[in-house]
Amino acid sequence: MITMLEQERSCLDIAQQLQAVESAVANAKKILVHDHIDHCLEHAVRDRIQSADDTIREFKAITKYL
Repeated sequence: MITMLEQERSCLDIAQQLQAVESAVANAKKILVHDHIDHCLEHAVRDRIQSADDTIREFKAITKYL
């Protein structure tokens, strides 16, 4: 981004690049949340690592980031 500004690239180019970065971060966050649900929470329930109430609380907390 800074290089684009230093090169005096057009505002449209910079805005498009920022949108691509935002989209990539949002997708990464979504994948992380889904992975956590699929693996960590599922593992916690199956292996009884934490109580059902704690698992539900954690599920609710992480889904806020979707």
